[in-house]
Amino acid sequence: MFTGIVQEIGTVRDRIPAGDAVRFVIDAPRLSAKLAIGDSIACEGVCLTVESLETVAGSDVPSGFSARAVPETLARTTLGDWSIGTPLNLEISLTPVTPMGGHFVLGHTDGVCDVTEVRVLAEGEGWEISLRLPENFARYCAYKGSIALAGVSLTLASVDRDSVRIAVIPHTLSVTTFGNLKAGDRVNFEVDILAKYVERINQAGAHAIP
Repeated sequence: MFTGIVQEIGTVRDRIPAGDAVRFVIDAPRLSAKLAIGDSIACEGVCLTVESLETVAGSDVPSGFSARAVPETLARTTLGDWSIGTPLNLEISLTPVTPMGGHFVLGHTDGVCDVTEVRVLAEGEGWEISLRLPENFARYCAYKGSIALAGVSLTLASVDRDSVRIAVIPHTLSVTTFGNLKAGDRVNFEVDILAKYVERINQAGAHAIP
């Protein structure tokens, strides 16, 4: 589990075909020292498993890690678009003492949404970003509620029938990959799991036998 507070911007060092899967080698010099083989790490909001710790030539100090994306993940996220040099929002999984700065993020991405507009606000006010969600996902979104985009926990500034708008402060732009976003980009998204549980409970209640 994660909270959507990005801890490092990593970079794809290598992309290695592995049958129908792809093995990614990702540079993450700050987080690597905290990782172990088998750990979970959110990469652009997608939960991946660390397969190995990677070093650079002439050093024994981990500077990155490798993780494998299976065909299902490649088909349902932006991972299939990653190439050498792609920057990635990274977050290691929660521990009992991790500050809960965002919201409950599982890293089980719901899919990919499209950036429809990026509006730069007055100096010092950040950006407003509008996105179109796939059909039927806006129902899980609420004004001032939470959504994870590319692994970043964000607050919804408005919700329409099939679109949402978020306000991104300058700090978030500086410590995530969001500063590179533009209209037409595709972003991994995960709606708030609590909304899904409420829907499921309501559905179960509607069919309950008295």
